[in-house]
Amino acid sequence: MRLLPPPAAASWIHRGARDGFEVAFFATWAAGARLRGHTTANESGSLWSVVYDVAVDAAWRTLAVSATTATAAGVREVRLRRDEGDRWTVDGEHRPELDGCVDVDLESSAVTNTLPLHRLDILAGASVDVPAAFIRADDLRVERLEQRYSLVEAGPQRVLVHYESSTFDVACELVFDGAGLVLDYPGIAVRQA
Repeated sequence: MRLLPPPAAASWIHRGARDGFEVAFFATWAAGARLRGHTTANESGSLWSVVYDVAVDAAWRTLAVSATTATAAGVREVRLRRDEGDRWTVDGEHRPELDGCVDVDLESSAVTNTLPLHRLDILAGASVDVPAAFIRADDLRVERLEQRYSLVEAGPQRVLVHYESSTFDVACELVFDGAGLVLDYPGIAVRQA
């Protein structure tokens, strides 16, 4: 499966689990890419806003992440780094439970689902486990997220993936565009632009 480069910008409406809006900006170069964005939401009366900056290498493996959240309780920041041995630090402290993860996943974002799609060369019917360092939106807690991607079909304009997470006991079909950006994440987000 060969994906197109991402556009300069994209946006999503979050609905279902939360009401909100997300915008992301992309910059790519030979050594990697950078995803910068901002997402805001009202989730069951809890209001939050998250600004993120994710740097990936040429194989779309996460290198570094910074995220800042604003809530009624105040502003918090977190910084993550992954080294070449897939060991992670959170705010400079080694987090062994995250070791082996290659991706970051932001609870507040539809865009981070593109990371494994750009990296994995999976055939229709095949499944790949892609655990991620998961960042909670409200307080920026970081935990391990177990997830699996199974390619259902891939065309030049549309990619369909069966997504499962044993961490959250969820399974659904994710629809991506030809650049690997989510078009429809049931109960979470729909691509706007």
